[in-house]
Amino acid sequence: MDLRRELLPPPVPAERLVELGEEIQRIERLLHEDGEAGRHAVDAFNAATGHAYLPSDFLGWYEARDLAEFALQAARPAWPRVPDVTREELTEVVRRIVAGCASGDPDADYYLLVLETNVAHPRAADLLFHPPAHLADASPERIVDELSAYRPIAL
Repeated sequence: MDLRRELLPPPVPAERLVELGEEIQRIERLLHEDGEAGRHAVDAFNAATGHAYLPSDFLGWYEARDLAEFALQAARPAWPRVPDVTREELTEVVRRIVAGCASGDPDADYYLLVLETNVAHPRAADLLFHPPAHLADASPERIVDELSAYRPIAL
């Protein structure tokens, strides 16, 4: 199934990735040298990218990902909300996450973000990667049904 442009990972020019990578490394150095200047740099980075990174994200980025992955994440929307997303589209997003994780596709992380942003379930990723017994080996359609059935409790 083809997905609408709003659900696809936006392309990022290579020059932008280099620019963001250099800024990430600069902020990391600043945080080590001058914490206050580093925090201001993090705030400016967040304002420019629309993200909500913390100083710890810049100090420990290399523990969970490489620089190119961090730059790609920063270049893309932080919360890709699509108000009228359909069940069929969410099912395709789940398919792409599963296939992308199996093949090492860097877009799998973006599709996971799309899923988590567009469903109310607080543990969408867990249903895919650590499913409860009743969802072990569930189809993408069944996972989307479970995600869609969740209703938050009003306090």
